[in-house]
Amino acid sequence: MFCDRPQEVHSAENKNRSKRKRCEVWGENPKQSDWRRVGDWPVGMKNIGNTCWFSAVIQSLFQLPEFRRLVLGYSLKGLAFLLLVMQGKRNIAFMQELQCLFALMLGTRRKFVDPSAALELLRDAFRSAEEQQQDVSEFTHKLLDWLEDAFQSPADKSENPMVQLFYGTFLTEGVHEGNTFSKIETFGQYPLQVNGYRNLNECLEGAMVEGEMDEETATQSVKYGQERWFTKLPPVLTFELSRFEFNQSLGQPEKIHTKLEFPQTIYMDRYLYCSKELIQMKREEMKRLKERMTVLQQKLERYMKYGSGPARFPLPDMLQYVLEFIATKSAVPVSPECVSSAQDSETTVLQSQAGSSVLLANSSPQKKLDVPLQPSGSPAEISERPAPHEVSEEEMNLVRTCLQRWRNEIEQDVQDLKESITRVNLSIEQMYCDPLLQQVPYHLHAVLVHEGQANAGHYWAYIYDQPRKSWLKYNDISVTESSWEELERDSFGGSKNASAYCLMYISDKVSNEDDGSEVGQFQKEVEALPPELRHYIQEDNWRLEQEAEEWEEEQSCKIPQMEPSAASESQDLIPSLQDTFKLCIGSCRIQAVRSVDVSVRVFYWQAFHEEYSRLYLLSKETPTPQNDARLQHVLVYFLQNNAPKQVVERTLLEQFADKNLSYDERSISIMKVARAKLREIGPDEVDMEEYKRWHEDYSLFRKVSVYLLTGLELYQNRKYQESLTYLVYAYQSNTALLMKGTNRGVNESLIALYRRKCLLKLNEVAASLFVSCEEARVAEGISILNELIIPCMHLMSTCDICQEDLDAIEVMRNRWCSYLGQEDMDANLQMKLGELLPRLLDCSAEVIVLKEPPKIRPNSPYDLCSRFAAVMESIHGASTVTVK
Repeated sequence: MFCDRPQEVHSAENKNRSKRKRCEVWGENPKQSDWRRVGDWPVGMKNIGNTCWFSAVIQSLFQLPEFRRLVLGYSLKGLAFLLLVMQGKRNIAFMQELQCLFALMLGTRRKFVDPSAALELLRDAFRSAEEQQQDVSEFTHKLLDWLEDAFQSPADKSENPMVQLFYGTFLTEGVHEGNTFSKIETFGQYPLQVNGYRNLNECLEGAMVEGEMDEETATQSVKYGQERWFTKLPPVLTFELSRFEFNQSLGQPEKIHTKLEFPQTIYMDRYLYCSKELIQMKREEMKRLKERMTVLQQKLERYMKYGSGPARFPLPDMLQYVLEFIATKSAVPVSPECVSSAQDSETTVLQSQAGSSVLLANSSPQKKLDVPLQPSGSPAEISERPAPHEVSEEEMNLVRTCLQRWRNEIEQDVQDLKESITRVNLSIEQMYCDPLLQQVPYHLHAVLVHEGQANAGHYWAYIYDQPRKSWLKYNDISVTESSWEELERDSFGGSKNASAYCLMYISDKVSNEDDGSEVGQFQKEVEALPPELRHYIQEDNWRLEQEAEEWEEEQSCKIPQMEPSAASESQDLIPSLQDTFKLCIGSCRIQAVRSVDVSVRVFYWQAFHEEYSRLYLLSKETPTPQNDARLQHVLVYFLQNNAPKQVVERTLLEQFADKNLSYDERSISIMKVARAKLREIGPDEVDMEEYKRWHEDYSLFRKVSVYLLTGLELYQNRKYQESLTYLVYAYQSNTALLMKGTNRGVNESLIALYRRKCLLKLNEVAASLFVSCEEARVAEGISILNELIIPCMHLMSTCDICQEDLDAIEVMRNRWCSYLGQEDMDANLQMKLGELLPRLLDCSAEVIVLKEPPKIRPNSPYDLCSRFAAVMESIHGASTVTVK
């Protein structure tokens, strides 16, 4: 740590660095699980504008315990530090920011960290536009240079821990124009070509051996070309996969999407200088086997593509066709004696040629020689087939016997060739499976994935978590558990626009060190940090708690704009209370009472309990898809969610005290009793803040229900743009309710389903408009994408996104990516597409606000319940309804 730096400057920078603006975007998921870290789970990293490349690389490095230890333990004190600062060494400032970032990644209680300070230094170093998306390899090269420079010791330049961790050496030997040469070079990331190779070992073999045997030098047994041999491998071995090439015809770079497989463990023995003699022998043997394979495949092709014309066919099939041609002539009714005679004649011919005949034991039944070939089909069909005009029985038997024998011989030849090819192929595959060549294993640690095209895309990383023994996916702020199968689908390429761009392998030594770690290791590392970094973590966690408290205060102070207050809610409930009053009045009239006051009080309590009992029973009814009792009365909502007794009683009192219930003298008296009771309730008996929060929750619940119903009705009428806005707002508001309890909100999966359907429909509309080539329609399609689709995708990705939503987003992205590079698309459209794709593929890079839907007038409980029943029935019955 930079302990010699003035403490007040350091503290001020810490405050500026860690100052975070609380989420101002309406719709950011307010559940604590979306912004609080769970236990020791790894944290994500905020994307602050096309910076997913930074997150992918830094996360991969942070998960290396040795690298993490070096960064967090970095110290440069006294005169050396002052000299470097005076020289303007930005890598020193970057190391400080990286230290602070790593400290937070260890000990923060946030679900993700903000890398802005470190990124600002890097942006200046790249000398590129503010919003340009950096190439992973370019950034990694710059990062390794800075790290090497920061850890360089003036006293001993050979003892640089970063060089020892990431850098290796290789020897190049070769012949150029008859002259031999040899040189040793250092490497950090080893570049590999992807085009033309099927797997990582083929890529490495192609990179280590260049050139062929030259005809002029072949007689002198001198190789023309060069070979590379690793003389020293670093503990962390990084392969840079070159997946981009320049398209001369289009005048722009293109991404190579071909499939490239790579293993979880790769043995590097075959590429080491110490294995040179053995490997050269195996390469010679491999060359002979491949030449043998070529010869065998050419022979097989002559059998399987027989003929001299443009149309060629398998030779066994051609002989079979001739057999069928002959059999057509012989397919006439014959006597048993004739059949016996033909068989005897055939047997005689076979016996006379036994010395040269070869019969297949595994040939199919219809091809066996002991069963005469018979034509298939009815006599009418047989008569229509081509057949010999004249042929005797002796000729027919002789030709059939020869053709059958030749066909069997050819089938045996084909079978032998296929078996030989299989054996040679197996020898090629097992060439380097020698135990002597499996002494230097490297294990896959991280895979950096790029999705998109050469000029636009999104990065994320798969990193193997040793303590948890599983793969984790690091995608900006999201860190989720994954699997090798998902990694294969996203990383191998060939099937979609995503593929691996960088592979990070670690040696056995590094892997074994990581094996010693366990879940909870981060907390131990936090305790071992210098005091300054521990204090920095504590400050950040304190700020998190302050932000949480401020957010909760803001939420509690919000006053719903659309729904009525608790007092006005009673207006909608007057009919049910009036019915209760009338029932109680009839009951009280038959009672003998001495005092009007006593009568009023008795009536009041009876009416109160009658209404409470009715609502209590209603809250216990089993809900159905077409009926939600919570929409009928606020107290049903309170009772189902176990609201405090004082809140329930005061709510019912206020409704009895409503002046709209004064339709006769007795009810006016009851109203006065209820108001008197309200005045008697002291401030200590009911927490008014809690009372207010419960009514605000119910108001929000009704608002969510109205938004959901409106969105569903609009969707059924194919008004997808209007529908999506209502459904998105319904989902986001509903999430705030569900975090307080499962009965606080509406069915989340129903909103998510129709939000997803609506989004997919809109994406199809926007894509169709975009490719129409009409300026106005193109502009409309882009507007839909910018104002609705991308904001909605952003909101979906900020919460715990389900697999169905992930699949939908992938479908939408693939639709737009499929237009890239289309030759028939206008250049102007391609340019606009290039501007859209970064936001579409990385929609978390900017703060997006979705427009709030139009305000809707309050519905009475009766109207709301009617609409609810109609829409739910329509959904299950798949018929469009309109509720007035």
